[in-house]
Amino acid sequence: MDETLRLAEYLLISALVFTVIAMICNVVIVSTSKARQKVTQPVAAGATSSTPAPQSKKRPPIRGLALYATGFTVIAFLLVTVYLIVRMIMTGHGPFANQHEFAVSFVFGILGAYLIAEYLYRIRALSLVVLPIAAALLVYAMSMDAGVEPLVPALQNNLLLTLHVGFAILAYGAACVSCGAAALYLLYPKLKIRGLPRREVFDDIGYKAAAVTFPMLTIMIVLGAVWADTAWGRYWGWDPKETAALVTWLIYGAYLHARVTRGWQGKRSAWLLLVGFAAVLFAYFGNHFFGGLHSYG
Repeated sequence: MDETLRLAEYLLISALVFTVIAMICNVVIVSTSKARQKVTQPVAAGATSSTPAPQSKKRPPIRGLALYATGFTVIAFLLVTVYLIVRMIMTGHGPFANQHEFAVSFVFGILGAYLIAEYLYRIRALSLVVLPIAAALLVYAMSMDAGVEPLVPALQNNLLLTLHVGFAILAYGAACVSCGAAALYLLYPKLKIRGLPRREVFDDIGYKAAAVTFPMLTIMIVLGAVWADTAWGRYWGWDPKETAALVTWLIYGAYLHARVTRGWQGKRSAWLLLVGFAAVLFAYFGNHFFGGLHSYG
């Protein structure tokens, strides 16, 4: 088993490498597009030029590089998926039992949500926010103990373990995309990138991603309460992890309520999405600082 684990860790290293390469490709695409935009600006009225504009002679192969960037992201996603499947086969339960496994699962949710958003909107700039987060989580996962240990008694419910944490992964992945869209919305006036859609598109992406996040969080909390009653004999106990999850749920609920009933759009809603994702990260990392019943390593 130890040998299999060591071999499986190479999948994570490869996933990190492909994520970083995809991120670099996207940075080059965005930077090149910015440079092309500056070069192709029309000559001011009254100005003279004895030579034609040079940009028509050589254009960087942006489309081909974009395909590579997407392909590398897909490969990273598949490598993470295979790693999780290997651990699931080895342990006999969903790979969600400790900080290492959940960090990798978090990356799975983020990359999956990003690829869906890229397919639907064709907006590569999202990767400039989302992929660095995924890469950082992979580094964090590889710094944690990846050994396989028996499940603690509270976690010995394979169905609820898989469902509860599975919905958390879906929620957190969508939350990361909404965070990326919100960040780009706020930075939009400073982004001089050719081919960017209207600013309102990022606002729409953030809203739709949050509309996925909120019901996933709701199901996660409900399943967690059912599981808590099974494991600890009570539905709710204000454990730090439970409290952080509730606060996160309230933030996204407040965002959707303000958006639908109060017409909140633009900067206020974008900042609220950033606060929401900060709450997601706090809910995940919080047990490092506050302990509680959810501290499983």
